[in-house]
Amino acid sequence: MTKAIFKLLIFLSFISCSKESSDTASTPAQNMYFPPLTGTIWETQSVSDLKWNQNAVQPLLDYLELKNSKSFILLVNGRIVLEYYFNDHTATTNWYWASAGKTLTATITGIAQQEGLININNKVSQYIGTGWTSETVAQEDAITCKHLLTMTSGLDDSTDNVDPASLIYKADAGKRWAYHNVYVKLQDVVAQASGQTWQNYFNSKLRDKIGMNGNWVQLGANSVYTSTTRSMARFGLLMLNKGKWNNDVILNENYFTEATNTSQAINLGYGYLWWLNGKANYHLPQSQLTFPGSIIPTAPNDMFMALGKNDQKIYVVPSKNMVVIRMGDAADNVNLALSDFDKTLWEKINALYL
Repeated sequence: MTKAIFKLLIFLSFISCSKESSDTASTPAQNMYFPPLTGTIWETQSVSDLKWNQNAVQPLLDYLELKNSKSFILLVNGRIVLEYYFNDHTATTNWYWASAGKTLTATITGIAQQEGLININNKVSQYIGTGWTSETVAQEDAITCKHLLTMTSGLDDSTDNVDPASLIYKADAGKRWAYHNVYVKLQDVVAQASGQTWQNYFNSKLRDKIGMNGNWVQLGANSVYTSTTRSMARFGLLMLNKGKWNNDVILNENYFTEATNTSQAINLGYGYLWWLNGKANYHLPQSQLTFPGSIIPTAPNDMFMALGKNDQKIYVVPSKNMVVIRMGDAADNVNLALSDFDKTLWEKINALYL
C-alpha cells in the first residue's frame, strides 16, 4: 500500500510539474502595456532588461542630437525603453507632425467608415458636392475617397493648393500615383458625413480615446497636427496593436490591414497614407520614378511608417513589438518626408539589439 501511494504521489507530482512547465512556456515573455489615458505614468523597461547593447545607446543619442532632433522615444511592448529630449525641447512641448499626420487622417477615415458614415469606395463628390475640382463632372465623379487615401486621384500634383482652380486633371483616377495635398479633402468628407467639425470628430473618436493631446492647425493649404512626443508614441502604439487600445477597438482590424499594406499597383511602398518598408519597389514624393528595393534597407522589412517634412517619424515594427518616434528639425538639408537620415538612424537602432 505504501509503495502504491508513493507511486501515486510521484505521478501527481509529475503531472503538476508538467502543467506548470506547459503554462510557463505558453505565457508570453511580456504582455503589451498601455499607459493610462491621463497623467504622466508610463511603464519603462531598461536596455539591460532586454539584454540589449548598452554601449550602443550613446552613439545613437549623439547622432540624434547632431542631426537636429528635438525628441526620441523607443517603445517595446508599449513600455518606454528610451526617451530623450534635445535642444531645450521637453516632454510637455508640442511639435508639428507635418505629413506624418496624414496617417491620422487615414485612421479617422477608417473610423468614419466603420461607423457607417462613409464608404471609401464612394466618390468624393457624394459627400462634399460637385465642383471641388476643375475637372469635368465625369472625371471628378471617378475620384473616390480611396483614391485620396492612396494618392491616386490623378490630379495635377504641381501645387499643394486644394482650391478648385488648382485641382486640375493630369490622369484618370487610379492610373497615376503622385504625392499630393488633396488628401485633406478627406477631412471635409468626414466633417460633412458626421455633421461635426473635423477637430471635434477627431478628438472624440481618436485623440481622447487613447490619451493624446494636441490640435489641428491650418497652415495655408495644409492641415497640420501638433502634439507632444508621447502623444505621437501613443498613436504609434495604437497602430502596433492593429487599431486596439487595451480591449477597446478604436479602428477595426480589416481597415488597419488594408491601410498598412500595398494599396495600389503603382507604388508598392504605399498603403493608405502610410509608407511601407520591405517592398520590391517604391516611389518618392514629387517623382514618377520607380526605385527598386526597400525604402529603408537598414530597417526591418515589416515596418510601416508615418513620415513628415523635416524628419518627423513614426516607425512601427510588428516583428519586434516596437514603436520609434523622432521629432525635430530637418536632419540634413532635405525637406522631403524621406531622407538618408532614416538609413543611418536605423543602423544606430540596430546596434542596440543585433
